[in-house]
Amino acid sequence: MVQDADGTTTGSASNPRDDRQPPEQGMERIKEVAADVWSDPWWTAPNALSALRLAGVPAFLWLLLGPQWDLFALLVLVFSGVTDWLDGKLARWLGQYSRVGQLLDPAADRLYIVATLVAFVLRGVVPWWAAAALITRDLLLTLCLPVLRYHGFEPPDVHYLGKAATFCLMYAFPLLLLVQGDFALDWIAQPLAYAFTCWGGVLYLWAGVLYLGQVISAVRSSRARS
Repeated sequence: MVQDADGTTTGSASNPRDDRQPPEQGMERIKEVAADVWSDPWWTAPNALSALRLAGVPAFLWLLLGPQWDLFALLVLVFSGVTDWLDGKLARWLGQYSRVGQLLDPAADRLYIVATLVAFVLRGVVPWWAAAALITRDLLLTLCLPVLRYHGFEPPDVHYLGKAATFCLMYAFPLLLLVQGDFALDWIAQPLAYAFTCWGGVLYLWAGVLYLGQVISAVRSSRARS
């Protein structure tokens, strides 16, 4: 599902609202969205947790690539997962929703995935082509966001396949870290790590194809009505 800029969800990406503004006003829409971000409250508890998660990314990379303290890197990854769950809960409990938080939360998720993949390639944990495919998927979808804004659409709703893919990868990464060291239960962790990695990677790419299809459909429908 793709939403109009006014927040109304269309039944289909190819069935836009009749009252959508023409695409030549896209730059004005982008400026309005940016103004909304700046006008939202920044210093809220959920945003503070998201900022902590973002600050943990360089520390996570240094732990993996510098001293290779995998246990501490694993703790940072666990902390990221806990705060990811907690900031959403706090936003609901405290009613502290903001566009800043909507941007920071997925940005932190994507950065941890990219940072982990880069570190794993440099350490020979995963093949470069697998990491490149997943990172390219994220780059393409990120470039699609301003295109959607230009044509008057909100970003696509998170698909259940995307959620399942992120879930699998977030389990795969800690397990892959565990099997790099002298872990007593390697014989259990190793097949689980590889299984979650394969499932998560395939679902991540397939979800990306679905998101890209929604973007293409939305842009075509907007152009057809202009």
